[in-house]
Amino acid sequence: MKSNPAITTQLSYLVSIEKINSPRMSAILKVYSKVLKTMVDILLDKGFQWILPVILAKSTDPLWPDPNFSIEDRIELEIYGTRVKTMQSMIVHKRVLVSLGPPKIFTLSPNIRIENRERVATGRHLYEFTQLDLEIAYGKMDDVFRLFEELVKRSIEVVSKEMEEELKIFSRELRIPSTPFKVFKRRWLIEKYGEDWEEIISREFEEPVWVTDIPRQFYDYEDVETGEWRNYDLILPEGYGEVLSGAEREYEYEKILKKIERDGLRREDYKLLLELAEKRLLKPSAGAGLGVERFIQYICGVKHIGEVQPFPRIPGIVPDL
Repeated sequence: MKSNPAITTQLSYLVSIEKINSPRMSAILKVYSKVLKTMVDILLDKGFQWILPVILAKSTDPLWPDPNFSIEDRIELEIYGTRVKTMQSMIVHKRVLVSLGPPKIFTLSPNIRIENRERVATGRHLYEFTQLDLEIAYGKMDDVFRLFEELVKRSIEVVSKEMEEELKIFSRELRIPSTPFKVFKRRWLIEKYGEDWEEIISREFEEPVWVTDIPRQFYDYEDVETGEWRNYDLILPEGYGEVLSGAEREYEYEKILKKIERDGLRREDYKLLLELAEKRLLKPSAGAGLGVERFIQYICGVKHIGEVQPFPRIPGIVPDL
């Protein structure tokens, strides 16, 4: 990537220790606390069980094939004589837990995805970030839509009402979205806007929108008769782009196995998931993960996502802390 003086100057500030002691950082951390408390309280009131995250595992989300795939490296290491991976997404663990344990769960899950260093210029990518990640046994797409619409709208309402002083620091006027959010199919968006549809609709639309039917990983439900995928992304306005990905899930053994082989994945990496599916113990479910840092970036209206992390994890940059 060619050197850009403006980006270089901005990144120097984002990774500086002085940033931590700034009024902006103080305001950002207060917004984090308010948003996370709002969302967690709603989920607990709805009967969700809060679980703690997994960091190292033999099985994690392959992130492939995904149209937005841009992973430069995958971190693996050996512990106790066994190869494990750092968590890219807790999808496998969520599926197992809602099949054998509580039917509604959520976690604040750290994800490590070593993004291509070229993405430093997007202002929206990190190589270490946190998802508010949840799963619902026997859930459907509409269940997830209504739940996250409530989480997003209520968080914006609370911040707008209770954090006027913090928002003034960013000269931010938040628009409270109307619900339900509009829903568009990816194929229609490509026909209308071309391959850059996400960037275009994120800048043209004034409220969050759902986008469905995205060819993606093996665990997302795919209707073999119509070729339609029952999955979805949530796109934020003002150019902030995708903040959430999720889906109804595959649960039938033959379909899962066929898709794993089709995508060139190692079936041994998903041994337990396949065993549960073969025994018909893997329940249908639906879920999603919301990128916490991206949502806070949108709430505060800042240009680069690195500003909302005290210790930024920006592609291509390894800070002292």
